[in-house]
Amino acid sequence: MQIKVVVIGRIKERYLREGIDDYKTRLSRFAKIEVVELPEEDIGQLPEGEVKEREAAKIRKHLSGSRFVVALDREGDELSSLGMADKLEMLMVGGTSSIAFVIGGPLGLAEEILKEADMRLSMSKLTFTHQLARLLLLEQVYRSFKIIRGEPYHY
Repeated sequence: MQIKVVVIGRIKERYLREGIDDYKTRLSRFAKIEVVELPEEDIGQLPEGEVKEREAAKIRKHLSGSRFVVALDREGDELSSLGMADKLEMLMVGGTSSIAFVIGGPLGLAEEILKEADMRLSMSKLTFTHQLARLLLLEQVYRSFKIIRGEPYHY
């Protein structure tokens, strides 16, 4: 399984970088993991629509070859950890070998990215920074693989 996480923005906080790196290492037991960081647009200088369009163009360049695209969106489907594991397992059993998760910048994702995605996923009804969403996503994908393999996942 190949998992790509395409994100707008860099991680500035050391504690988040360390957590993300830890989960990338843990996930490497189960899948090839790649995180693609793309630069944010200047939200103070451009209209919101133009920011999202420019970020969408950058994102699209990194989605080719992905068999299944999941856009993180606050209006997306909310899954439990078991539900996410079931979804990933169904995709793998169905022959999907490449999944891309997309995390937008502070303004979210452009509507066309959301429409083109195979699935829209909400991490929670709570609002998180896009940097924290990256850590939470990697932890949940790791937890999903542990569940799929029948390994303990509650710590």
